[in-house]
Amino acid sequence: MAWTPRRRVLLVGVAALLVGYQAPALSGWLLGWQWRVRNLCDLPGVGAACDQLNAASALLPAAALLVVVLVSLAALRWAAIWCLRPVRQLARPVSHVGPQNLGYRIRADGTDELAELSRALDEMMDRIAAGYEGQRRFAANASHELRTPLAVQRTLIEVGMAQPLTNEQVELLTAQLLQTNERNERLIEGLLALSESDQGLRSRTPQRLDEIAAAVVAGYADRARDADVSISTRLRPRVVPGERVLLERLVTNLVENAIKYNRPGGTIEVTVGGAPALTVVNTGPAVPAEAVAGLFEPFRRLSADRTAHGGGAGLGLTIARSIAQAHDGVISAEPAGPGGLRVDVRLPGQL
Repeated sequence: MAWTPRRRVLLVGVAALLVGYQAPALSGWLLGWQWRVRNLCDLPGVGAACDQLNAASALLPAAALLVVVLVSLAALRWAAIWCLRPVRQLARPVSHVGPQNLGYRIRADGTDELAELSRALDEMMDRIAAGYEGQRRFAANASHELRTPLAVQRTLIEVGMAQPLTNEQVELLTAQLLQTNERNERLIEGLLALSESDQGLRSRTPQRLDEIAAAVVAGYADRARDADVSISTRLRPRVVPGERVLLERLVTNLVENAIKYNRPGGTIEVTVGGAPALTVVNTGPAVPAEAVAGLFEPFRRLSADRTAHGGGAGLGLTIARSIAQAHDGVISAEPAGPGGLRVDVRLPGQL
């Protein structure tokens, strides 16, 4: 039989009750001893020793109480150490867990409290390992995304230095360098925005989400017209506590993605209401249902080719998810009919 913490505490409690039952017996013995001393004092010829016996009998209860207290404290200390020994044994391996052994799991059996604690620690380690692996993968992807345009820039510069160029070649080379540099700027801006949203909100003030969405849609009207995409809106008054800059970035990323990954003659519908607070639907290419969840991961696109990104850094939905979480909200997506994507953002606040 395993000595679980519950059984140890139960055993100590039973022992304490047994000791408590013996306390009246000890008190009765002390009273009986004092009564015997008084009877001895009544005998003839013991008057000289009677005073000493009375003094000893008066000190006996205090001495007995002191002994009982000291023994009880020692017993309680030993009982506490014995009861908490399984926790101490569990703490030793947990204290050595680090990046070098994130795969360590306790995997305890049973239904007692210690087994539940072990399973909770295993689940926590699963989340930590997943987060650590996600950060490692994010760093690797970010390095790849930065390496590609830097390699392109280096190639273009080497071509320009290899031989004299005509004016037309210089203009073409300059335009390509400028385009590559703009991609780097977008990527760095996206990484900074993601870092800022991951840090949470510095303040929370009531913001009109419908007014923010209207301003963003108006700002993208020309870009949608150039892409031959029409935007329709249904905006109800909606107040959300948060930061206006981040909420603007949330709506901007969703509208920008809806334009970028659309088709000529397509449509975009932006809705602000109660639940969900914000919905953006476009009529782009078909999105497999199993690929939707991956779109929220950094640098994840439907196309396997990293260069086929249409000018995006692959961080739009990742930043949108981070901003929604910073506002205690939830963002989700699903395929929209025969083609396109529907993104719903649920945010707390006044309806």
